[in-house]
Amino acid sequence: MSNLQQTGLRNGLLRALPPEEFAVLAPLLRPETIPLRRVLISANTRIATVYFVEAGIVSITSDAPSGRVEIGLLGREALVGAAAVLLDDDRSPYTHFVQAAGHTLAVDVLDLRAEIERRPALRRLLHRYIQTQYVQTAQTAFTNARGGTPIRLARWLLMCHDRSESDEITVTQEFMSLMLGVERPGVTMALRTLEKDGLIAKSRGRVQIIDRERLLDLAGDGYGLAETEYARLIEGADDPEAR
Repeated sequence: MSNLQQTGLRNGLLRALPPEEFAVLAPLLRPETIPLRRVLISANTRIATVYFVEAGIVSITSDAPSGRVEIGLLGREALVGAAAVLLDDDRSPYTHFVQAAGHTLAVDVLDLRAEIERRPALRRLLHRYIQTQYVQTAQTAFTNARGGTPIRLARWLLMCHDRSESDEITVTQEFMSLMLGVERPGVTMALRTLEKDGLIAKSRGRVQIIDRERLLDLAGDGYGLAETEYARLIEGADDPEAR
């Protein structure tokens, strides 16, 4: 798709590439719609395609016999499948599926690896991105260990908000329970607390962000470090917080 214009894209990685690097990569990219619940990468299956997200949200989940838990959340900052492919593996033990529908620019793994071998700037940028994914995963572990359900929920809503097109997030309580690894009554109580305090408004299948600043206060140390690292490593910025 050589007619792609870098300035018209929303993916943070593609926008951060030097123009000459993007010009080489652009013909290899193909637009794809990603419908709700589509599995982009199945666990323990060879990865043939990776995806630069332009719009939508992708969940990375660990699917154990005891249940599914979300361990990563990706949006227009991301390359889905980056870590395994760029670290010379051909699969991931985790499932990557679409949590909110959108669209991507897909690229074949063999094509991307060939360009990474030839282009140090591309390789450096994508390796830096893997570091930001690692930090996000570590922060998830930190928050799950140190934070109660309201704190974990506040962080998760902020991360969804970062990757959404509006202040309204389409999500069910059942899905939030699944992603957070928390029983549904605990999620229901946390949502009620956030709504009572004026941070959110909820309706059937939807959560609207009302007061982002107070959500940030509630999330505390659980939110912000991964976003800071992305701003520093990918965007070259010192300030991460602006949405």
